[in-house]
Amino acid sequence: MLGVGSSHTPQMSTSAEFWAQHAARDAASRTLLGADGCYHDYGELLAGADPAVAAELEPAVWQEKFDRAQRRVGQLAAALADARPDVVVVVGDDQRELFGADGTPAIGLFTGDQLWDLPPSHEQLARVPKDVQAAGWAAHAGVPDPYPVDAALSAHVAERLTDDGFDLTVLSEQPEGRGLGHAFTFVRRRLGLAVEVPIVPVLLNTYFPPNVPGPDRCHRLGAALARAIASFPGAGRVAVFASGGLSHFVVLEELDRAVLGALAGGDAATLGALPRALLRSGTSETLNWIVAAGACRELRFELVDYIPAYRSPAGTGVGMAFALWHPHVVVPAREGASPR
Repeated sequence: MLGVGSSHTPQMSTSAEFWAQHAARDAASRTLLGADGCYHDYGELLAGADPAVAAELEPAVWQEKFDRAQRRVGQLAAALADARPDVVVVVGDDQRELFGADGTPAIGLFTGDQLWDLPPSHEQLARVPKDVQAAGWAAHAGVPDPYPVDAALSAHVAERLTDDGFDLTVLSEQPEGRGLGHAFTFVRRRLGLAVEVPIVPVLLNTYFPPNVPGPDRCHRLGAALARAIASFPGAGRVAVFASGGLSHFVVLEELDRAVLGALAGGDAATLGALPRALLRSGTSETLNWIVAAGACRELRFELVDYIPAYRSPAGTGVGMAFALWHPHVVVPAREGASPR
């Protein structure tokens, strides 16, 4: 098994020249989640912001961070290609894409054979800010695009997770007019997953209360997911992909570094005790990483990079993170060598 974690923010898929436009959207927001776990408007955040953030807003700094992010995406794509997975289990959050007000499961699985990425309609696209439209290539194809699903593995995982005490919503047909979300298309659009490789989408509700699973439950879900995959005959080479995060739309470096430190140390207790008040808004996608950490708990964590991508003097932006979970490699002793 290989684990991969990557941010999927539009800020990473638009050139650095667009970052000021992303910041302009922040300035109109009244729901920016601060380090105190409360929502603020832009002016409130700006009044209490660290003046040192100004040094992070120079065009050369933005360009360097953007270029770094592209290199890190390339590293993850290369690692995924080298692993030659037979299936990729994608842990992501549905943002009113497959689901809606008529039903939003805490944990969802799809057991059909295929899901479609449906590009937004002209009416939908007209409501999308121009700077987000510029990153649309990283989220959707220009035409309906099919994604094969390993239905047998997905059904097996659903059964085993249910046996382990997790209540799931299972779909076998795609709702009419609703498409696969960007958290799940990212693995093809930006990490280059071959079109013939099936996915198993684990659809986690991170954004929409009241039924958002807590971090401890998410870690236990990941551990149960690993057991379910291991018990499936002929699963082959499996990759687990954590999509999204870390902190946004305010960069919470202290939180991000605590999460990454716990991932590196395999510290389930710290991950499970993260304050739920901070795991909201875009930062809620950290829960996808916690599920992956549970699933990859027997693997070795490598932080490829962490980029606090500030885009405004109020500290808004994205904590971009890129990571791998590798199998532990046992190096055989040389013939005649003494055992250690």
